[in-house]
Amino acid sequence: MLNLDNIKIAIIGLGYVGLPLAVEFSKKYRVIGYDINIERINELLKSNDSTLEISKTTLENVLMTDSNSNVGLSVTNNSELIKDCNVYIVTVPTPTDKYNRPVLEPLLNASKTISKFLVKTNFVIYESTVYPGVTEEECVKVLQDGSNLKLNIDFFVGYSPERINPGDKVHTVTKILKITSGSTPEAADFIDLLYRSIIIAGTFKASSIKVAEAAKVIENTQRDINIAFVNELSKIFSLLEIDTIEVLLAASTKWNFLNFKPGLVGGHCIGVDPYYLAQKAQEVGYHPEIILAGRRINDGMGKYVAHETVKLMLKKGIKILKSKALILGFSFKENCPDFRNTKVIDIYKELTSFGVHVDIYDPLVDAEEVGHIMN
Repeated sequence: MLNLDNIKIAIIGLGYVGLPLAVEFSKKYRVIGYDINIERINELLKSNDSTLEISKTTLENVLMTDSNSNVGLSVTNNSELIKDCNVYIVTVPTPTDKYNRPVLEPLLNASKTISKFLVKTNFVIYESTVYPGVTEEECVKVLQDGSNLKLNIDFFVGYSPERINPGDKVHTVTKILKITSGSTPEAADFIDLLYRSIIIAGTFKASSIKVAEAAKVIENTQRDINIAFVNELSKIFSLLEIDTIEVLLAASTKWNFLNFKPGLVGGHCIGVDPYYLAQKAQEVGYHPEIILAGRRINDGMGKYVAHETVKLMLKKGIKILKSKALILGFSFKENCPDFRNTKVIDIYKELTSFGVHVDIYDPLVDAEEVGHIMN
C-alpha cells in the first residue's frame, strides 16, 4: 500500500474540476495534469485559465520550473508523461447525448489511457459524476483489460465525487467537505488520508464506492427537483397574478422552508445528473416519475420565458415581427464563462422563431465558441 511520502499524482482532465484539484495537490505533491485539448494545455502553460477558476498568479506559483522538485504542477497533452505516476485521479466530463442518455466515453477513454501505465500498488480515483455502479462495473473492467492486473490484488480504485461550484470564489475545492471511498477498507483509508491532506473542510468516508456514487448523483437531483417545484409555482402564480418572489419571501419566514428561486437550470451538473440516476433506475426496472417530471419542467423553462416575453410585448402593443431584443448573459449562471447546457439558447431560438431579432451580450464567454454551437 502506498503512503503519502512517495506519491506522484496524475490528474486526468483539466477543466473546472481538474485544474483546481491539481493546483491544490501540487502545493504538497508532485502533480502531472493531463488533458487531450492542446489549446487548454497551451493556455495553462502561459498561466492563463479561461474558466476563471484559478488566477494567473496562483498558476505561476505552482507550475513546475524544476523537474526534480517533489512538489509542483506540470501540464501536458502527452499521455506518456503520466506513466510514472502511482495515483491517477479522473476528472473528465460525463455528459448526456441529445436523447438525455449518459455518455460514458470520456470516462472510459480516460480509463483506457490509464490502463496502459497501471502497475502494482497504483490507485485510480474517479471524481466524475456517474450513476451507482459505473466505477466498479464499467471503469474497472477497462482498467483490468488494458493492464492485465486484478482489482484489489494488484491495484485499487476509489470514488470521491467532485463538488466544485463554477464561479464560486467562497466555496472553493479545499473548503467543501469531500466524500471519499475505496475498493477495500485499506484503500478507502488511504484515499481518505490523501484528500484530508489538502481539504480544510474535512472528509466523509462512505461505506462503499456505490454509496459515494449515489450520494453525488442525488445531490444535484434533489436541487433540480426543488427548482422545478418553484418553477411550477411561478407558472401557477403568474396565472393567478401573484408575485412569486413575494410569496417565497413570505413563506421563507418559516424556519424549515427551503429557499429556492425559480429560474433556468443549465450547466454540466444539475441539468445532467438526474438523467444518470434515471438511466440506472430504468435499467433495474423502475420508472422514476418525480425525477423526470422535474427535468421536463426545468428543460421547458427557456421556452416558457420566451413565450411570456412575447405575451408581454403583445400586451404593450409592441410589434413582434422584426422587433429587437437584447439578452444580457449567455452562460448558465452569473459570473462564470461556462455555457454548457445553457438554457439561454432555448430563449434565443424561441424568440427568433417568432421573428424577433435577438442579440446576446456576455463579456465572460468566448463569442467564437458560442457561434459554433448557435449555428
